[in-house]
Amino acid sequence: MSDSKIFVTPSEVIEYLFCPRFIYYMNVLKIGQHEHRRTLVNKGRDIHQLKVVQNKEYLRKKIGAIDKKLDVYLTSKKLKLVGRIDEVLFLENNNAAPMDYKYAFWEDRIYKTLKMQQTLYALLIEENFNKKVEKAFLVYVRSKNHLEEIRITENMKKEAMEIVNEIFDILNINYFPNKTKDKKKCLDCTYRNLCVV
Repeated sequence: MSDSKIFVTPSEVIEYLFCPRFIYYMNVLKIGQHEHRRTLVNKGRDIHQLKVVQNKEYLRKKIGAIDKKLDVYLTSKKLKLVGRIDEVLFLENNNAAPMDYKYAFWEDRIYKTLKMQQTLYALLIEENFNKKVEKAFLVYVRSKNHLEEIRITENMKKEAMEIVNEIFDILNINYFPNKTKDKKKCLDCTYRNLCVV
C-alpha cells in the first residue's frame, strides 16, 4: 500500500485490546468513533486541561524521582511507535519511568490495556532517553490520587511489540479481524450497529 501507516500509538493498542475491529473501523474504513459522546473520555481529557492533580511533588518524591519531564511527545521509527506521556520520571537508580494520570477510581486491579500502554511508553522512553525502564506508575485521580506501580518485564515488552505488529497487519494488509470474545464490550461499543458479523 502506498499510504501505509508508519506509526502506531499506545491509544490504538488500547483500542485493539478492547476489540481488534476498532482498528479496522477507525483506521482502515476511516469511520470516526464519535467518542465525544462518551462521558469518561471527556472527563479524562478534562483532567489534563485542568491540571487538577494535587501534591504531584509528593508523589514523585515517594517514587524516588530526582528529575522529570512533563507532557512528553516521543517517537521511534525503529519501534514504529509514537506517543504522548504525562510525565517521564528520572529515578535515583539512574532508570526512568512513565507516570500517567487516570481520571478513574482505583478498582483493586490494573487492566491489561493499561499495562500494555505503559509498556509501550517504557519502550519509547528507553529508545529516546537511553535509560532502562523497569516500572511505570499510574495515579488514579478519582481515588484521591491513589498511586500504583507496574513492573515492566521483558516478556511484557515482547508482547506489546507483538500487538503493534498485529495492528500493522490490520492497517497495511487490510484484513478484517475477529471481534472480541467478550460480548459485554459490544454493549458499550461505538461501532456496535456496524459490527454484525
